[in-house]
Amino acid sequence: MASAHAKNETSGTAEKPARPERPHTPPRPPPPATATPDTPGTPAAAPAKTEGGEKEHRPAQRSAAAPPRLLDRYTQTIRGELMTAHQIDNVMAAPRLLKIVVSMGVGAARENKAVIEMASGDLAIITGQKPAVRITRKAISNFKIREGMPIGCMVTLRGHRMWEFLDRLVAVVIPRIKDFRGLRRAGFDGRGNYSMGLPDQTVFPEIDLDKVKHMQGMNITLVTTAGKDALALDLLERLGMPFRRADSKDKEEDDGR
Repeated sequence: MASAHAKNETSGTAEKPARPERPHTPPRPPPPATATPDTPGTPAAAPAKTEGGEKEHRPAQRSAAAPPRLLDRYTQTIRGELMTAHQIDNVMAAPRLLKIVVSMGVGAARENKAVIEMASGDLAIITGQKPAVRITRKAISNFKIREGMPIGCMVTLRGHRMWEFLDRLVAVVIPRIKDFRGLRRAGFDGRGNYSMGLPDQTVFPEIDLDKVKHMQGMNITLVTTAGKDALALDLLERLGMPFRRADSKDKEEDDGR
């Protein structure tokens, strides 16, 4: 104790032994980057090797920023034609496609719940997007419907997926409809939105006919920013939607339905 007090009186605090200094090592230089002809300054990925030791040449990946061809056609040609034809000065006021809603009302799901799963799977294959299952809000005894029962499914498409679906609908699906004589003009709702129906899902080439166990129709609604039916009709016609002519003989059938 006496030695400890004497040590504190002389130096105040005990001195700690100094740490040995670490030898200074210079930082490693970064590896040299080999530039490719497409992207200068980007290191090229080493090609993979097969089991025999030979180098495997992989194809270049497609750019995800490439817009769909129908969207490119709208921005380059159709939008300007609409602005000139309808005397629209602001490009933001030009009518455009906002979204596409694809829905299925599966009434057979009241007796067999597996039908709603098959319909959701077909709709996911058609649109490339997982559908949302819709359930009933209240029970209706006359229709044998209970509250919370799955009764349909729907998908809302926007962006590139919307334009790609419309391109396939116009170029591939509608020509496959049996006895097709043109789309009805009575499908507009008065605010520039158009709705149409398809008899079954087999008109889409993505559906395998051998695996279809239940035929299911669907409704397709094209929502636009036109605000008027005449302007929306001109927009959809320029996008390739095959409407019936105004003087067609089938006009009387449309009015009677």
